[in-house]
Amino acid sequence: MVPPTQQLNLDITAISGICGSISIACWVVVFSPQIIEQFRRGSADGLSLQFIIVWLLGDVFNILGAMLQGVLPTMLILAVYYTLADIVLLLQCFYYRGFTWYDEIIPPPKPAAAQASIGEANERTGLLSQPANPTYNPFSEHSERERRPSFFSESSVHLSPVVPLVETRKLNAEAPAIKDQKPTTLLQATLFNLFTILLVSAAGVFGWYISERSASSSHAEKPAKGEEHLTFSLWGQIFGYICAVLYLGSRIPQLILNFRRKSTSGVSVLFFLFACIGNLTYVLSIFAYEPPCVGKKHGCKNGVAAREYWRYIAVNASWLAGSLGTLCLDLGIFAQFFHYRERDAGEDDSAIDDDESQVGNGREAERPLLDRDNSGL
Repeated sequence: MVPPTQQLNLDITAISGICGSISIACWVVVFSPQIIEQFRRGSADGLSLQFIIVWLLGDVFNILGAMLQGVLPTMLILAVYYTLADIVLLLQCFYYRGFTWYDEIIPPPKPAAAQASIGEANERTGLLSQPANPTYNPFSEHSERERRPSFFSESSVHLSPVVPLVETRKLNAEAPAIKDQKPTTLLQATLFNLFTILLVSAAGVFGWYISERSASSSHAEKPAKGEEHLTFSLWGQIFGYICAVLYLGSRIPQLILNFRRKSTSGVSVLFFLFACIGNLTYVLSIFAYEPPCVGKKHGCKNGVAAREYWRYIAVNASWLAGSLGTLCLDLGIFAQFFHYRERDAGEDDSAIDDDESQVGNGREAERPLLDRDNSGL
């Protein structure tokens, strides 16, 4: 079968279709990086619950506004998909953090450099080091309560020669994976994010190309964008503006949470990159609108094209306001990513160092007593 030789004309309508397809592709995968990030870390402390809840309410009003305004069926299906994806992300946060509506401020672990400043044990360090709290009394009733469980701890049980070192072997089994784990550099993260964005954008362009080819190969005439797409629904506009306000307000809890934690760890940068690209291409697809009379044989009368264009912008003004507003607020979240970048990199390094130290201690405990390093005795 010979492929069609028809030329591809990139007019205003084609540009609008390409931007719309890229926007749809970005919004389809927007939640996947954050869900994977939270699953990988086993925690959802970095994401604001109020951010997801307000975003979910915005998607609900988006469905109502889309139904009343009479948008295309594909946009209504996508609005329902966004709502379901919000619910999945919210349920994952409830799974890791419990059923709560508030954002608990859990400070991230200190970097390795800060932990090393406390002091490391050597041959001159006393066996009973001075605690950091000067008011600490080892013979107080409170300290006795804290020390009592240590007699039943795992380390004391391992003193018995008949008890196997189960946990130590478990750590040694995980040793190769932890040893091979290396922190991702900024260049590697940038290249990976860029490749992912290009791949999703290419999928959007390919989807538009397939739809255009299938439409051009069919002999059915394309329905023109008539007046049915430009009707002004009062309740549709009201719900649309409520949706825009909720979308704008959803970013504020995340900005506050990042500022209070002084960190963006646990938040996927691809999550907000896809949201930004999806909003940007969506706005461009609306602005790249061509009135139906332009494609007719006799063209548009004087002032008709401009009037139809601005009427189309007015009908979609609420969705434009929501997309442009969240796009500006997402720039603030990106500024926090760059501002807390070094701190977050130190946290990742310290987490890997802690895992390696635990594995090292497990190996040392498993070795026979006479084969251990006696330099510190």
